[in-house]
Amino acid sequence: MNLRRLAVAVPLVATGALGLASAPAPAATPAASPGPAEGLFGTQDPTYDGVWRQSLSLVALDAAGRKLPVKAVDWLVGQQCADGSFAPYRAKPAADCGPKDQVDTNQTGAAIQAFAAIGGHRAESEKALSWLKSAQNEDGGWGYTAGSPSDANSTSVVLGALRALGVKPADVTKGGKSAEDALLSLALKCDAKQSPGKAGSAFAFQPEKNGTLVANADATAAAVTAGYGAGFVVAAPHEERGGSVACATPRTAREAARNGAVWLGGVLGENGAVTTALPGAKPKPDPGNTADTAVALAAAGMPEEARKAVDWLRSEGPAWAGKTGPAAWSQLILAAHATGADPADFVGRDLPAKLAATGPGGKTVAGETVRAKDSGTSDSSDSSGKDEKKKDDGGGSSPWWFVGVGLAAGAGIGFLLSSRNKKNAAR
Repeated sequence: MNLRRLAVAVPLVATGALGLASAPAPAATPAASPGPAEGLFGTQDPTYDGVWRQSLSLVALDAAGRKLPVKAVDWLVGQQCADGSFAPYRAKPAADCGPKDQVDTNQTGAAIQAFAAIGGHRAESEKALSWLKSAQNEDGGWGYTAGSPSDANSTSVVLGALRALGVKPADVTKGGKSAEDALLSLALKCDAKQSPGKAGSAFAFQPEKNGTLVANADATAAAVTAGYGAGFVVAAPHEERGGSVACATPRTAREAARNGAVWLGGVLGENGAVTTALPGAKPKPDPGNTADTAVALAAAGMPEEARKAVDWLRSEGPAWAGKTGPAAWSQLILAAHATGADPADFVGRDLPAKLAATGPGGKTVAGETVRAKDSGTSDSSDSSGKDEKKKDDGGGSSPWWFVGVGLAAGAGIGFLLSSRNKKNAAR
C-alpha cells in the first residue's frame, strides 16, 4: 500500500537501490502540528496521513470482523470537502475547503474503500468518485494530486476505489484510456535490466525524466494487487493459480500483474522479507513493503510466497507496528487476512485489538462500537451499501490498496504516504 506524496515520491527498489524519478526536497517540518483529533486513530501528527490511516484502520477492522467505532466513522465523514475530495487532514472540518487544503487522489480513494467496508455512505462515495473522475489524466491514470503525472501507486488506489463501488475501470476513461491502460504503460519489458534480475518483470512508479522505467518494489506490489482486481482487502486464495512463470509481453494490466507477481516472488529474501534502502543508508528489511508484497502475492494466487512474507512479519511486524501506529497494525491485519492467518492470534497477539486500542476510546467496551449502518450514521438513502459490496467484490476481495504505506512518523509503512506528502509539501 502506499503513503502520501504530492507530486513526486521516493521509489524504493527491493535490492536496496533507489529508482529516483527525481530527487525530492528535504522534508519540511510543519510550523505548527495539530494535536490528535477526537475520533482519529493514532496520536501521531495527522497532517500528512490522517484520512489515509483512518480509512485503512476502518477497512482492516472490518476485514477482521470487528465492530467499527462510530466516532471514527464520523471523523472520516467530516473530513470530506464539498466537491467530494479529501485532504490528509483538516483541523477545522466545519470550514469550507480552500487552497491550503491540499486534496489528493490517495486520501480520496482510500476513503471510498473505507465507506465500502463500512456500508452505506453511498452519497459521500459518489461525490468522491466524481472528483476522482475530474482528476483523471489523459493516459487514463492518476497522480497524487490533480494534474500531477500518473504513477502506479495512486492509479492502483483509485482502481481499488472504483472496484469497491462496483464500477468497471473500462467505464472510467480519459482520452480513450483507462486506469488499466496507465498501469500497463508502467510495466517494464521482459528483457529490461531490472533488479533482482530474476524471473518476471516489475512495474515502475513513474517514468524517469528520460522516459526509462526503473523497477520499484513498492509500485509493483500496488500494481500487482490492482491488476488482479483487488484493493486493500484480499481474500486468502484457496488454490494456487497455474500457468507459466516465464515472463511474457503483457497485453493487459492483468498479464503485466502476473509478470510483476513473479518478480516480487524473487524480491523476497531467504528470510521472507523485502529489503529496501534510503540514500546513504544500508539496505535493511522493510516490514511495510513486506506486508504489501504479501497481499500482492496472495492476490496473484501465490500463497506459498505470500505466507513466507507473513512468517517473517510474525517475528518483526508487531514491534514495528507498535512504534509506527495504526496504519502499520492495519497492514499486518490485511497481510494476515490475505494469507488465511488469524489476525486475532498473530504470534499470540490480537492484531485487531491492538489497532482498536489506538482508536477513539482506546480499548472499547461492549456497546461502544457498532457498524455505522447499524448506528444510523450511514446514508439512510442507501440501505444496500454493505450488500452491494459483498456482491461486487467477488466474495471478500474488496479493494486496497495499497497504495498501502511507506514511511510515517519516522518508520516504514508500505506505500510512502506521509513521507511522500512531507517531501512534496516542502517543494
